[in-house]
Amino acid sequence: MEVTWWGHASCTVEDSGVRFLTDPLFARRLAHLRRRRGAAPPPEAARAEAALVSHLHADHLHVPSLARLAPGTVVVVPRGAPRAVPGLRRLGERGLRLTEVGPGDTVTVEGVTVRAVPALHDGRRLPVGPHRSPALGYVVEGEARTYFAGDTGLFESMAEAVGPVDVALLPVGGWGPYLGHNHLDAGRAAQALAALCPAAAVPVHYGTYWPIGMDAVRPHEFHAPGEEFVRQAARLAPKVVVHLLGHGARVRPEVAR
Repeated sequence: MEVTWWGHASCTVEDSGVRFLTDPLFARRLAHLRRRRGAAPPPEAARAEAALVSHLHADHLHVPSLARLAPGTVVVVPRGAPRAVPGLRRLGERGLRLTEVGPGDTVTVEGVTVRAVPALHDGRRLPVGPHRSPALGYVVEGEARTYFAGDTGLFESMAEAVGPVDVALLPVGGWGPYLGHNHLDAGRAAQALAALCPAAAVPVHYGTYWPIGMDAVRPHEFHAPGEEFVRQAARLAPKVVVHLLGHGARVRPEVAR
């Protein structure tokens, strides 16, 4: 089992020879955001048997990035996403295999099971639109059980909803100087880690995108979350091995099943 972090919430989880790409975002610029650290992911980042989309926000459901996937790729999205984001329907017409799920649903991709789990986050396609889709996390269950949290706040039943996992990919920051409601910062992510008790963790969703013209506004919120998560995790979940990856780096966490 191997994890590659491409930046923001985009990771490749390869398990049992099957590649799962989380929340693919390959753009150098997205609206008012620009990529400040790490080269744009290479073409190989778009090679996957399945893509897992956690929610409808444009930095997680990015239609142009999904369009780079090969026809036949399974794209797992929250239930109702194609109605809320018409571009998804066009991708389906071009050969991507859209699969809508809600919490508790499972999808099997080449023998590896993906289980959708709840997340505490706004599932709308902002800035406008009704709440049409749930925000989700996913657990990839193959040789290891890997939890991709998507974007979520800390909630009381998280450990119960997610279940036993070996590796946790947890958001520890954001793309601006202030985190809104229902996000994890480094401290809350460490609390989640203590509740989940995996063997290993990888911090994501930080240190990649930042608003144009705001480089000097609370820059520690861009640079510091990964290392702060390592520090907080050592205090709250000392048995968990935390892998602090650079953009494009990969790791094979040691897990015992």
